[in-house]
Amino acid sequence: MTMQTSSRRFLPSTALLAAFEAAARTGGITLAARELNLTQSAVSRQIKLLEDQLEVELFVRERQSIRLTTAGEAYAREIREALRKISTASFNLHANPKGGTLNLAILPTLGTRWLAPRLPKFLAQNPGITINLATRLTYFDFRTEALDAAIHFGRRDWPGIEMVLLRSEQVVPACSPELKKQYGFRAAGDLKNAPLLSISTRPNAWEQWFSAQNIAGASGQTMYFDQFATVSQATMVGVGIALLPTFLIQDELASGKLVRAIDLPMESAERYYLVWPPERSKHPPLIAFRDWLLAETAADR
Repeated sequence: MTMQTSSRRFLPSTALLAAFEAAARTGGITLAARELNLTQSAVSRQIKLLEDQLEVELFVRERQSIRLTTAGEAYAREIREALRKISTASFNLHANPKGGTLNLAILPTLGTRWLAPRLPKFLAQNPGITINLATRLTYFDFRTEALDAAIHFGRRDWPGIEMVLLRSEQVVPACSPELKKQYGFRAAGDLKNAPLLSISTRPNAWEQWFSAQNIAGASGQTMYFDQFATVSQATMVGVGIALLPTFLIQDELASGKLVRAIDLPMESAERYYLVWPPERSKHPPLIAFRDWLLAETAADR
């Protein structure tokens, strides 16, 4: 038996499956025929064709009645769920031809602090589209991952990938109010006297910031963290000072959990981009998401 023949055998038509499911659910050929608007003989014939195709008896025939076999009961449960999913998918497609699924890679902090609160608006505007989110901290290969697009922070140096600019960012030296009081920062150079915290994906951030202030590089006291969430938490409890994106710590600055150690922001050399492989450029959910995202970030470009 070839693979193609085997696939046909174990993939019956929806007409056969619908006849079987209706008979299994209603408990009779007559009720199933009435529901499907078919004759009783047509339903009986379709069920027999399904049994012949699968080479499994699904019903026990007893005079004028039928009852499911043990195998038929198990098969009916799974087929019912499969038919429900097909029906739901077809309805959603009819209601919104541009619907579908977008598999999106996100940066963890941007995803939780900035994107997630805005997603309900996108989903309300685009019924039928589902977004699956996956966290990625570094570059990855679209050829080996089942992803349609990603929100990327960096430079325009991802070969073979299409992208659009979303926004820039400013970072500011932030710390706890207690740490600022302890060190009494007055000038940029004073920050070198306190512990400096950095994110491992931005190892040169402090060096760039001190250079922008015309000050020799940071001391050897820098501590590295692998994620924004951990470095921001360490900053809030007074471990040290961190260069944090202002648009991601607005709540902490407003509540006083974080303060500007010194009010000297720096624009990062990197930018946020939406990136995708060229073969997904016409994927309707990606087009809808890209257009919406560009509108959301228009003021930040």
